[in-house]
Amino acid sequence: MANYTVVMDAGHGGSDFGAVYNGRYEKKDTLALTLAVGNLLQNAGINVVYTRTEDVYETPYRKAQEGNLSGADYFISIHRNSSPYPNTYSGVESLVYSKGGIAEIIAKNINRQLSYLGFRNIGITERPNLIVLNSTQMPAVLVEVGFINTDADNALFDLEFEAIAEAIAYGILESLGVI
Repeated sequence: MANYTVVMDAGHGGSDFGAVYNGRYEKKDTLALTLAVGNLLQNAGINVVYTRTEDVYETPYRKAQEGNLSGADYFISIHRNSSPYPNTYSGVESLVYSKGGIAEIIAKNINRQLSYLGFRNIGITERPNLIVLNSTQMPAVLVEVGFINTDADNALFDLEFEAIAEAIAYGILESLGVI
């Protein structure tokens, strides 16, 4: 089996709550999901480096630098989407620096796996201005796992939490040819 290292980044943390909706904090959802995905990847033989394993804040640039210093092969950042108007949008979206290459393949596979669970697949968007995408030296994907201010997405997130973690891990492993 190939010996890959993947950085798992839980978006936000500490004083940076991320999006907040009805007492729900993006930073808490992302940490729980990141740790669950990382555990599954480790069980599949992947080396995992976490940008955080507790509720602390580090700048996106610092997270990218930690990833670079780790010598990792891939960088996956977990987030929850949000919109100006609650219960207006739903679905999963992945962001990449630019389309083409392995980052887009990973993003497509993660989105597809999450769509099997009931998330609408919004697609892949190029976001070259995001630090965790433009300051990493390895292919990077930022996954927006449903809208935190959409009740249906939160219900799916809570009900299918383990399956969501498995879907993201499977999408990564499938992309790397590990499974």
